[in-house]
Amino acid sequence: MEELGRKSIDEFRQALKNPVVVVLENIRSAYNVGSIFRTADAFLIEAIYICGYSAKPPHKEIRKTALGAEETVAWKYFRTAPEAIAELREKGFKIFAVEQAENSSKLQRVNFGHEKEVALIFGNEVTGVEQTTIDRCDGCIEIPQWGMKHSLNIATAVGVVLWEFVRKKVDDIG
Repeated sequence: MEELGRKSIDEFRQALKNPVVVVLENIRSAYNVGSIFRTADAFLIEAIYICGYSAKPPHKEIRKTALGAEETVAWKYFRTAPEAIAELREKGFKIFAVEQAENSSKLQRVNFGHEKEVALIFGNEVTGVEQTTIDRCDGCIEIPQWGMKHSLNIATAVGVVLWEFVRKKVDDIG
């Protein structure tokens, strides 16, 4: 493990995090939630906010796909996404729903560099981010898709968006 440069749990918890919170709204699959924990760990994401009926740790299906990341990534549960948004606003976060919506910004065109702290809301696997949640956001970000299907698995979508966020932050730093 040392050759791979992996952090211990303590090193991870003390490491400087990327200033992004992933908000999960009503995610049906605990396996997806676990996969998102693992991705958040990989990209040193600040936290995951879990909302609604989304599964939350401790949970055997989360544990199976998170492979321990549910122990390293900070997380918090909220009964509703608006409650999570209220806390994020108090902390000064800019909040974006990741959703195909009118006037959404294409992911590759979003400039995260000028935002200090960003929250990204991901919605239910079938119905997406609720409209009442979108209405509370600063905007929507859309992942461009050119095939027959115009949706991605939620865990895949989180990975794509977090990679783009982290890549752009690293590019801005130089």
